[in-house]
Amino acid sequence: MSQPAVSQPKPISTWRKVFAAILDFIFVFAIAGYAIASMTGNTSEEGFELKGGPAFILFAIVILYFVVFTRYLGGTLWQRLLGVR
Repeated sequence: MSQPAVSQPKPISTWRKVFAAILDFIFVFAIAGYAIASMTGNTSEEGFELKGGPAFILFAIVILYFVVFTRYLGGTLWQRLLGVR
């Protein structure tokens, strides 16, 4: 009896992985940064400016986004949209 042919998954191009990571970073930085700036009163006409504690909170949120989504939720938003995961 012969074994059925098992197809190997198509390798994912590096540019799609890098592009997804860049888009994820911009997405989380903009949304979380503006939300934190709004809560702490650090918004301006040009956008927002975070220093000290609020900047540290934003940094932690960006790291948590990548860790939680990649490890526990099967990939980040842009990884899923671009078919990286």
